[in-house]
Amino acid sequence: MSQTELPKRPLGRSGFSITPVGLGAWAIGGAGWTFGWGEQDDRASIATIRHAVERGINWIDTAPIYGLGHSEEIVRRALAEIPADERPLVFTKAGLEWDDANPTAYPRFIASPERLEAQVEASLRRLGVDTIDLLQIHWPPRDGTEIEGYWGKLVELKQTGKVRAIGLSNHDVAALERAERIGHVDTLQPPFSALARDVARAELPWSAAHQTGVIVYSPLQSGLLTGAFSTARIAALPADDWRRESADFQQPAVERSLAFVEAIRPVAERHGTSVAAVAIAWTLAWPGVSGAIVGARAPAQVDGWIDAATLKLTPADLDEIADALRRTSAGSGPLQPSEVEVTQ
Repeated sequence: MSQTELPKRPLGRSGFSITPVGLGAWAIGGAGWTFGWGEQDDRASIATIRHAVERGINWIDTAPIYGLGHSEEIVRRALAEIPADERPLVFTKAGLEWDDANPTAYPRFIASPERLEAQVEASLRRLGVDTIDLLQIHWPPRDGTEIEGYWGKLVELKQTGKVRAIGLSNHDVAALERAERIGHVDTLQPPFSALARDVARAELPWSAAHQTGVIVYSPLQSGLLTGAFSTARIAALPADDWRRESADFQQPAVERSLAFVEAIRPVAERHGTSVAAVAIAWTLAWPGVSGAIVGARAPAQVDGWIDAATLKLTPADLDEIADALRRTSAGSGPLQPSEVEVTQ
């Protein structure tokens, strides 16, 4: 494989240097579970991973719950086709379990130290690796396990070499503070996009101040910010696509979101790129953000947003985007990086 060279950023103090965009493997998990994206072609998924690596992306974000193990298995199959010295870093998660007898049931949020051990062993088998590059707790558990219990277990797994770095996904500052007292939080994975900006108030500044790397997810708001969506396309989503039931894809939110997309097209045109690349680059302009996780199910989709890895939005661009957010009332949270102060 011949790879393109992309710039890299440090992922906090983890020791990893990552490309500003990484490939998200949620959708390639396929259908048949609560948060599926409809049927997927596994061959296309593997080709997409290979193409992303060829374009220079050096990390993949997956999770056991994506397709109930299927996403991790597809990642393993893709890695087997890539020369060892060109393989991307693999980030996965723990803390959610499912019932094989009832795959469409809502997942269970379980993160006791004993269950985490079993979950990690299962991920190692599905991924076909000896060590997980980054292990993240997917969501705060609901089984009564306190953060001291599950974060302490992740610290232990790191010390024993089962994982190289550890992080938290979907956790607030109070949880981050408690975890940091036990062992350094290498990474935080929060939802963050021009439409979902709330973590810019506290979690991003905390992470920047503590040298915790941030990899944001859903920077395209599950497709709304690609520039390719319309009300007609939303109405045509497959019946088993979770987005049909999401408030983000219902009125009045969707009308505001699509109006915002149209308002920022001039920014994309000035830079000779896509709306999607602008939306992702906007998240990368915030202090503390190391990278953005972007999903794709076909190689052409990667090509549609990979410009974000090298796109530098100007202060004037950021002002224009903030003005578009005000005018359309799309989303919530701070409007641009200059509004947020990071204290060391």
